[in-house]
Amino acid sequence: MSRIQFDRRQAIAGMGAALMMSGTNRAAAAGSDINSLLAPLIWDGKVTGLHTLLVACGGRRLIERYWQGEDWNREIPLGQVHFGPKVLHDLRSVSKSIVGMLYGIALADGKVPPPEAKLYSCFPEYADLATEPGRDRLTIAHVLSMTLGLAWDELTFPYSDPRNSEIQMDAAPNRYRFILSRPVVSEPGVKWTYCGGATALLGRLIAKGTAQSLPDFARRAMFEPMRLGPTDWTTGRDGEPLAASGLRMRAPDLLQVGQMVLGNGVWQGRQIVPAEWLKRSAEPVIEIDEFRRNGWHWYLVEFTGGPSGAEHAIAAIGWGGQRLFVLPSLDLVIAMNGGNYRLTGIAQANIAAAVMLEAVLPSIRDGG
Repeated sequence: MSRIQFDRRQAIAGMGAALMMSGTNRAAAAGSDINSLLAPLIWDGKVTGLHTLLVACGGRRLIERYWQGEDWNREIPLGQVHFGPKVLHDLRSVSKSIVGMLYGIALADGKVPPPEAKLYSCFPEYADLATEPGRDRLTIAHVLSMTLGLAWDELTFPYSDPRNSEIQMDAAPNRYRFILSRPVVSEPGVKWTYCGGATALLGRLIAKGTAQSLPDFARRAMFEPMRLGPTDWTTGRDGEPLAASGLRMRAPDLLQVGQMVLGNGVWQGRQIVPAEWLKRSAEPVIEIDEFRRNGWHWYLVEFTGGPSGAEHAIAAIGWGGQRLFVLPSLDLVIAMNGGNYRLTGIAQANIAAAVMLEAVLPSIRDGG
């Protein structure tokens, strides 16, 4: 081997090592910045109730923080919990986005109806409901986008109020008949209505089509291929898994799910969720308000203050402060859990916004 060849190889190896070290240093600096910016937010009470915060950028984990706090498993109080990488946490409605991905996996396997399928034809066991006027226009796509046009209200009344539609669904003798029997109140596809019943229908179709329970299919099709740790899926009084809000998962595993989404459904070289399904799911279907749009079981939001100004995010949002944000333009994933179950939805949103806009994004902009 000539001295010239040797020097070239040494130089290339040295450059690679330097680049790796540079990336590691930048990640460490960004993580330190997040911690520094987060501390006064917590001290001043602008950010409260955080249980976990994990941030990954460019495949590197920038921060992994755990706190202690009061927690619940749905209605069951757990007391003060010391959170850590092996502790399960309620995902609440983040569960919805995972069920949406599971539907895409089942569809690729030919196990569930396509988005254009008529909704009531997928539930022949409730044929008596299908004859009512207006129901023939509903499709699976309307279920995916929560634009069914059925009477449903989870936002006016708290989940402790029996008038809340999800509480009524959980208490009904047959939750699927309850959902499908709701009165038609508007044209399908015109208005977004937050609806846990929509996710329950998707979960039921997955179970029917795969001949597996929703939790079993989730473990076989997503969790085991990604080598996620233990999970739990809370069931209702009828024994049915609470598709819309019952999944419990470890915080690092939630971050990993976000990284899989960022990778177009691929995890460690294996296609977990079809890329085309993720692409379609993350396309805006309808505007929720001036800040949010909705795809197929994903929120689509924008954060200002990133390196490019407004940063587009694919988001899963759960009550109490559960969040999963995927920002493709920054190669960035954020997973957080919280125990702010008694705060209003607006207060919970303000806390998540403060973490993102005043701690995470400035750190990525300045040092990531």
